[in-house]
Amino acid sequence: MPLKKQPNEANEITIYDEALIYQRGEYWQMRMWLAKEKKYARFSLRTRNRDTAEAKAKKHYHELMAQQLAGKTYFSMTAKQAVDAYIKQRTVDMEAGLIVKGRLGTIKTHLEHWLKFIGKDTKLKEMERTDCENYFHNRTKNKKKLPVSRTTVLNEQSSINAMMSWLHKRGESYIEAFDFKKLGKIDTKDERNRRNTFTDEEIVAIKSELEKYIKEAKEDLSLYGNLNKVVTSYYLLISIITGLRRGEQLQLTWSDISWLEKQVRVEKSKEKSREDKTEETNEGGETYSLVKVTVRAETSKVGKIRSFVVKDWEYFDELFKFLHPRYIKAHKGEKNATPFGKTLIFSVDGKTPLTPRVILYHFDEILKRCEIDGGEDRDLVPYSFRHYFITDMINKGASPTQVAETCGTSTAQIEKTYYHTTERKMIENALPQFYFKEGMLIPR
Repeated sequence: MPLKKQPNEANEITIYDEALIYQRGEYWQMRMWLAKEKKYARFSLRTRNRDTAEAKAKKHYHELMAQQLAGKTYFSMTAKQAVDAYIKQRTVDMEAGLIVKGRLGTIKTHLEHWLKFIGKDTKLKEMERTDCENYFHNRTKNKKKLPVSRTTVLNEQSSINAMMSWLHKRGESYIEAFDFKKLGKIDTKDERNRRNTFTDEEIVAIKSELEKYIKEAKEDLSLYGNLNKVVTSYYLLISIITGLRRGEQLQLTWSDISWLEKQVRVEKSKEKSREDKTEETNEGGETYSLVKVTVRAETSKVGKIRSFVVKDWEYFDELFKFLHPRYIKAHKGEKNATPFGKTLIFSVDGKTPLTPRVILYHFDEILKRCEIDGGEDRDLVPYSFRHYFITDMINKGASPTQVAETCGTSTAQIEKTYYHTTERKMIENALPQFYFKEGMLIPR
């Protein structure tokens, strides 16, 4: 079909008498009239060179003609429309039980970050594979303001390309994936940081600081943010003792936990003095409660229900005693109020869970107070408490199967990722006649 508009300037060139390329500013552009859609297809050729522009235009011409002959349209979804369509499909997948609610929320968050980067009005069919090559830099350049871990960005890139593949199969995109820059593997030369975890000493300091943090906030709950401060602190403390994933923990309700009977443990140790060979016996007693945690299938990352028991340290108990009276008072007289047992544990109002931003803010504050450097060398994030929990279980003699059952992952993943990486465990394996206690090797 002849051009609807003929070239009238020296820097306008026809392509097969049906398309036109022209220079505006430094770059060459292209337009082609699409009779079926009664619109011009217009886009930048992204080059200053005339010969390159002609070559790219001819390629685009053939692609457009092939699309037209196949009955496909050129005018495409915007990035925002594409994300909405993909989320709609993933919601159907969730309702069918193919993914869990927490995973859907994670995908939404990942794609929201991509929209900020790519621009919500950007046309899908104008995107090229190289358009996201600087995505990692863009997401991490403000790390001092709101730290974003390397792992988080890699997960986002995976979600983005999963969406692009889905769109490409439906003819909505010319590309099936973006070529994100390959990131070199970071070698810290220290295996204890391989999974970005904490030391025992750091955990003791963090627990102590969080308890002080709670006490400070409780002194004036009318002060803005202090209520969130209390609940978030208990969230972090309970992360340490349960090893739960964020999505699993934030969706816990009070009906998902139950307290077991009080237990009493008496420790006895006998040590002989090297000097006088006398025998000393130290006895200590500790009363504590156990709490059973049930992760529902719909909130689990792997879609399977699991239950496990941990020592409470009174964190669940204290949070219950803090939130229960407030909830009852706030909903007194309401006939249709949600029973407290059905409310979210880690929530100020029982309905809305803590946000990742709030959790990260208070996590960073605690690290500063404890003078723990959680920067690029270690990349510490709240999820690091899960790594610590798993490593601690292994150090205390738990088998990979026990750890996997408690943490909701595979035995193979535990063995591959954690089981051989702890220096403490390696030393005990090498010296089975000794065991570690408080940083010391003690004969069995």
